[in-house]
Order: sequence, then structure tokens, then C-alpha cells
Amino acid sequence: MAIEERPWGEYEVILDAPDVKIKLIEVAPKQRMSYQYHEKRAEVWTIIHGTLTIILNDETLYRGPGQSIKIPLGAKHRAWNNTDLPVHFVEVQTGTYFGEDDIIRIEDDYKRI
Repeated sequence: MAIEERPWGEYEVILDAPDVKIKLIEVAPKQRMSYQYHEKRAEVWTIIHGTLTIILNDETLYRGPGQSIKIPLGAKHRAWNNTDLPVHFVEVQTGTYFGEDDIIRIEDDYKRI
């Protein structure tokens, strides 16, 4: 599948099935995704390379290679690369709908609200 460019980095959908969607995500150095939540899906992130700073319901957490974090349905969250090297992680989405329009942004560095 095609690589999708975003202001914070890029992602590639590696599986898109009726009950699950899996993305390989790269967050560029010093970039962060929007602070957001979803109404129709939960996510599990597993870090492949680098150290990811995660904001989950206003709490700051850190995960490195081989570590995972569960993002429950409706939880406010943000992936943030506060390092000088790219961070790669796998995102597994489960729920009833996986469209990009199920992103409710609370805060965004790139004025996409």
C-alpha cells in the first residue's frame, strides 16, 4: 500500500480488514501528532525504533523498542518524537470504524483543527 505523508512524518497501512487496521508509523525528529481521541476505535502502539513520548489523558509516558501502550476508545492521546532521530511504531486499530475522519483533534501544531 502507499505511504501517506503527514506534517509530522508518514505512515503506511500494512493491513486493512473489516475488524482491524494496522499501520507502520514514522514520527520525524522533534515532531508530534495532534492531541486527539477517537469515538469508534481503540489502538495499541508497539515501538520498533527510537523512544516515543506519549501523552495519554494528560499524563506523559515513554516507550522504547519492544514496548507497547494501549490507547483505549475515547482516550485523549498524542505521539511525540522529542529526539533527534526518527521514531517508528506499529499501530493496531480495533473497533467499528477506521476512517481518518474518526480523528477528533483537541490540539494540533499544524493548524488542522
